[in-house]
Amino acid sequence: MMWGYNDGYGWYWGFGVLHMALYWGVLILLFLLLVKWVFGRRDHARRHGDKSALDILKERYARGEIGKDEFEQKRRDLEG
Repeated sequence: MMWGYNDGYGWYWGFGVLHMALYWGVLILLFLLLVKWVFGRRDHARRHGDKSALDILKERYARGEIGKDEFEQKRRDLEG
């Protein structure tokens, strides 16, 4: 009986299993990131694509980002 020979495999089998788990883990992670990127772009466009420029201007005025004079000027510009 020869200890440690095992047809050339020996203790390396443990690292082979670890390597395979790491390989599949990276593939699954890349797939999930791709899915998130594809569907995240659609969700972002849907959230920001519904509003008109006037709606966004009203929101900015309501949040206090712009004053009344600036709001009125930009509203006139948008309405033509």
